[in-house]
Amino acid sequence: MKAEFRPPADAPYTRILGVGAYRPRRVVDNAEVCRHIDSSDAWIRSRTGIVSRRWAGPDETLGVMAEHAANKAVAAAGLSPADITCVIAATFTHLMQTPAIATEIAHRIGAGGAPGFDISAGCAGFVHGVVLASDAVRARGGNVLVVGVERMSDILDLTDRSTAFIFGDGAGAVVVGPSRTPGIGPAVWGADGSQADAIRQSVPWDTLKKEPGHPFPALRQDGQRVFRWAVYEMAKVAGRALEAAGVELGELDAFIPHQANVRIIDSMTRSMGLPAGVTVAKDIVTSGNTSGASIPLAMEAVLSSGAAVSGGTALLLGYGAGLSYAAVTAVLP
Repeated sequence: MKAEFRPPADAPYTRILGVGAYRPRRVVDNAEVCRHIDSSDAWIRSRTGIVSRRWAGPDETLGVMAEHAANKAVAAAGLSPADITCVIAATFTHLMQTPAIATEIAHRIGAGGAPGFDISAGCAGFVHGVVLASDAVRARGGNVLVVGVERMSDILDLTDRSTAFIFGDGAGAVVVGPSRTPGIGPAVWGADGSQADAIRQSVPWDTLKKEPGHPFPALRQDGQRVFRWAVYEMAKVAGRALEAAGVELGELDAFIPHQANVRIIDSMTRSMGLPAGVTVAKDIVTSGNTSGASIPLAMEAVLSSGAAVSGGTALLLGYGAGLSYAAVTAVLP
């Protein structure tokens, strides 16, 4: 049984202590995707910036991918699994209603006894998890593992020209723990439920019971609608998050948005007026849109490549189904 924790008196703040990532073995280029849809490598690159993505094999389950990413994050934080006091998983591709995949992740890494729960907030889920983890650490102490993990390939209709080429699989994780100095800023988050149908599941699960032989539920997206919403609204959310944290644009070292589309990222960057020296994550080029896993994967990518450095200030911005969004500033681990 996990011990009861309290926040240390000399560390009243929180920060990200470590990050880890897992990318499936199989690389899927645009040519392979185009076998199922009327499109081309040139069109996909011009519309999304995506060159390739990873799709998980049968043995690369959500639990397996999350375990690999989580172990790397815990090690990078200089901790052991026994130091993890809670596990939060951001995913909407866990195809079992219960139990939560977070409890499996806790068991897999050896953090048995730690509470675990899942967040279903689509592509905004990981930042929601970081916010909740920060609050939990400030309230109770300890170290919270946040994992974004998705097998988007499980819910794709490979003949759907609006979604088949966009999404990839993978897992990214961070550990949030106590800090003597502020390391995670105030959250700016919300949702526009009036547009909840812009990204949706094609049919409810019970359709399969009511209509034997019905095609498996798949992801559907009104791409143009989501594009317009993200471009015009998310730059405002980013600005509000910076303002809430008291961070000026010139003090920002990295912008790590949800990896939805390179054109969206570029449009937001222009709208925000980001200085040329700010690193802008574009992991989508070789990973595709990995939904809840995209931000931690992108964070790991900019750090491992040297494009961003430990101790730099980053803006994390997630947005997607709901239409939900969440933004927060964070010191990079």
